[in-house]
Amino acid sequence: MRPDVYDEDSRRLRVGTLIFLRWIAILGQSMACLFVYFFLDFDFPVGLCFVFIVASATLNFGLRYGTSGTFRLSDLEAVVLLCYDLVQLSFLLYLTGGVTNPFVMLLLAPVTISAVSLPRNLTLFLGIVMLSAATFLCMEYEPLPWRENEALKFPLLYRASIWASLALSAAFIALYAARVSDESRLLATALAATELVLEREQHLSQLDGLAAAAAHELGTPLATITLIIRELQKGVEKSSAESLKDDLALLGQEAARCREILGKLASLGADQGTMMNVLSIDTLLAEVVDPQREFGVKLEISKRGINNVAPPALARNPGLLYGLGNLVENAIDFAQSRVRIDAWWTRDLVTICIEDDGPGFSSAILDKLGDPYLRGRPTERRTKNDSQSGLGLGLFIAKTLLERSGATVETYNVSPPRTGAVVKVTWPRAALEIPAAKLIASET
Repeated sequence: MRPDVYDEDSRRLRVGTLIFLRWIAILGQSMACLFVYFFLDFDFPVGLCFVFIVASATLNFGLRYGTSGTFRLSDLEAVVLLCYDLVQLSFLLYLTGGVTNPFVMLLLAPVTISAVSLPRNLTLFLGIVMLSAATFLCMEYEPLPWRENEALKFPLLYRASIWASLALSAAFIALYAARVSDESRLLATALAATELVLEREQHLSQLDGLAAAAAHELGTPLATITLIIRELQKGVEKSSAESLKDDLALLGQEAARCREILGKLASLGADQGTMMNVLSIDTLLAEVVDPQREFGVKLEISKRGINNVAPPALARNPGLLYGLGNLVENAIDFAQSRVRIDAWWTRDLVTICIEDDGPGFSSAILDKLGDPYLRGRPTERRTKNDSQSGLGLGLFIAKTLLERSGATVETYNVSPPRTGAVVKVTWPRAALEIPAAKLIASET
């Protein structure tokens, strides 16, 4: 379930629930008819009543064996079945006294079920059907079963008052049930969103611990490798083994890069407190893009302020730099020949859009991108450097770090006939500039 969207299917009425409620109604109707006819010895068309009762039982058997008990009805299917229940009960009431029958209050049951399970416009429609049936039963009905030597008369005013009580009860019950149901859905949605946020934070906390452990464990062997490289470089004569010398230089460069990466991991949460940590958009993009220029993919960068708005001054944030760098590196891995980075800003927003010309994201899992431990690579694109499956941790870490800085991250594909993937990162401008303003104030 998405955190901001409640699953519509969970609101729909299960056919098993409707079958169960109808069996209760059938049992109650049967017992009432048999009790009045045989025990109280009141004469009424009991055989015709059982025709309608058997019809409901037949429908229940058809639903029971024609569908699964967990099948959820569409709104239209549910309202049709509830309308049938209203019509069936109205025929029984017509044969047994109309609105003068005390069981006329059961007409409220389908409306109540609709208020809990269906949209309000369908509940309103069902309420109109119920009041139409009540109006007919107020004017036309067979006499209420009673003793033959006693005549019962119900004035129109009395029957109208019963109709009014039905109308008021239907309105109150429907509004109350709908309100309680809406509050329950909102609570369920909030709980689901909270659980997802907590799960994401737990994953990131685990990765924080993993990064710290990796930095600790790799620090010693990298220091040893660096020391050995220096010793080997001193032992190689200038006149011989020139290729070995180049290889050792490259190995030393890569070892230094590994130490630099570990240093970045260790500083993701650090509080930088100097003026040197205030960035412009130009500097930010340069720091993100420059390490990626040697991979044979053309990098196009554009920057602009909408309506000539001045560019923002940003506080250096290692998490932000790492997240954007990861997105750019991912785009380069899957691009055919070009990656375009567009940055623009307004008085309220700062946006950076990263677009490549690769095959694009897989439509099957596009909505899941950024979730941790996603099995298989998160796209159908093939990296130039690695053909093995990943777990989606890189994009998850980048997305979470950027969201911690206040950003909203969107992923989608470019419109056909072109191909490619787009990652759009948008911040409220205040979320990036306020820390920088505080930093400047502290220095002055």
